[in-house]
Amino acid sequence: MRNRNYISIFFDDEVPLLQAVRKLRESNEIITDVLSPFPVHGLDEALSIKRSRIPVVGFIFGAIGAILAFGFQAWVFTVSYPLIIGGKPFFAAPAFIPITFEVTVLFAGLSMVAAMLIRSKLKPDIRFVPVDKRITDDRFVILVEAADAKTTLEKVTSVLSGIQTIEIR
Repeated sequence: MRNRNYISIFFDDEVPLLQAVRKLRESNEIITDVLSPFPVHGLDEALSIKRSRIPVVGFIFGAIGAILAFGFQAWVFTVSYPLIIGGKPFFAAPAFIPITFEVTVLFAGLSMVAAMLIRSKLKPDIRFVPVDKRITDDRFVILVEAADAKTTLEKVTSVLSGIQTIEIR
């Protein structure tokens, strides 16, 4: 974000933010990012952001964990180390359920955390430089990419003429 020019549009409420996002999308402006102090309902639809596939990753790895846990227990108690404990048969599937459930939850949870970190490109060496210190406190900001700063600023100002903004710079 440092090498490009951006126009920052500041708001103090989420309703004008959503109106501005819709108007900017209609006028084919390139919205680089929308920053807010809390999640805004309806912003995903206004920005045309698709649903995340992280739950699919969780389901797939959870199923893999369940198969591995059940298969490992079945192999250990029937092939590798068969013991009759308390009169139960070698392959006692109900006894495998607690471990299978725990490993399923472990695989699903860890895979979703890993997928989120990979998808978000989060690493330990990332340094966040805020556009403005007010963003994290009480301001909503839309960052619009500006090829030609003066022309784009005038166009954005005219598009957002009926919407209550705090500052456009």
